[in-house]
Amino acid sequence: MHQKPLAERLRPKNLSEFVGQSHLIGPGKPLRNMIDHGTLPSIVLWGPPGVGKTTLAFILCQSLDRKIHHLSAVTAGVKDIRAIVQSSQSGGLFGGKAPVIFIDEIHRFNKSQQDSLLHAVEKGEIVLIGATTENPSFELNNALLSRCQVFTLEGLEADDLVNMLNRAVTTDSVLKSIPVELKETEALIAFGLGDARKTLNNLELLVHHHSGIGSLIVTNALVEEVCQQKVPAYDKNGENHYDIISAFIKSVRGSHVQASLYWLARMLKGGEAPVFIARRLLILASEDIGLANPTALVMANATFDAVHKLGMPEARIPLSQCTIYLATSPKSNSAYMAINKVMAEADNTLNLPVPLHLRNAPTQLMKNLGYGKDYKYPHDYPGNFVEQTYLPPEIEEKIWYEPGKNAKEVTMRNTSPKNLKNKM
Repeated sequence: MHQKPLAERLRPKNLSEFVGQSHLIGPGKPLRNMIDHGTLPSIVLWGPPGVGKTTLAFILCQSLDRKIHHLSAVTAGVKDIRAIVQSSQSGGLFGGKAPVIFIDEIHRFNKSQQDSLLHAVEKGEIVLIGATTENPSFELNNALLSRCQVFTLEGLEADDLVNMLNRAVTTDSVLKSIPVELKETEALIAFGLGDARKTLNNLELLVHHHSGIGSLIVTNALVEEVCQQKVPAYDKNGENHYDIISAFIKSVRGSHVQASLYWLARMLKGGEAPVFIARRLLILASEDIGLANPTALVMANATFDAVHKLGMPEARIPLSQCTIYLATSPKSNSAYMAINKVMAEADNTLNLPVPLHLRNAPTQLMKNLGYGKDYKYPHDYPGNFVEQTYLPPEIEEKIWYEPGKNAKEVTMRNTSPKNLKNKM
């Protein structure tokens, strides 16, 4: 008899066996509440491969005593969905409850196929559970998306994968018969990249390479040898994580392109979340480049958006593009330094009143009190500029923004009105 793969044998049958996604299945969380309250709306489960989308769909239906029809968007079509609906209607099945249709890789359904689901979902003829690795906002029709709740699943953390591996070697009959000892798990975790299926497949690969003599002792060296990979010296939750992101930021700040790319690669190979890296680049674009090249922030923001849409492995490309762009950009921390200085000033001067001529005067009483009086509207003057006071007198002469000595800020200084040149 053909033996099921380890990942299939270990597929959780209930929430107590399920690992990860505590933000969805923990006490009081959305999917747990559905089970506790006996409700099941149409939903879309979005997340990377191997994080439990299919398993969660089956656990939900099993817990709520709902029959589930599993379709793959690769092979199924509109006629398969209609057949399930018609069978339900004609046979009076499911105790009056609409059939649950689980569509794996729902993003592969084209527009007309997705449109065919609208009426059945809206009328309650089916409950749709879709699973996708792609951003639903871009892959699903807005009309269908508006009829479903979207839940985002995350890549599994190291602790989740370790718990899963321990469960595998202590409960699976095949592994117990060898037996398997998990002496080291870092390599299995690193190569799994947050994917439960991939992690278990690698463990099963070790079993297939085992001589059958004695116990199978899992070590990092053995995993590297069998899987033909190297374990990156990187711990997303440890000191190395902070050391490498620090090296990355300092390399970009120091305009060293090759080092910037190297540390980027180290993070990606170590399984660092691409969104974390994109967020750091977004901060760096303002903190270290700022007004020397304002387009850097636009580039970093576009990269952050692209990483959200793509995920790995494609996200490495815009991350590389942005890293190179920021590393080769002129640098200025003038905006960063200015806001730090002025916020400290604000802490010490919170009670200073706004000068009367700068205040808004929506009522006659305020006008009588002098609100807005003597305010000079700059557009009424040559060059759209006029000398007037914009600060409380106590801090009128303070200078917080010191322009950097780069082409962009030198131009800003030279083209600013006279009084601003003096302040700058």
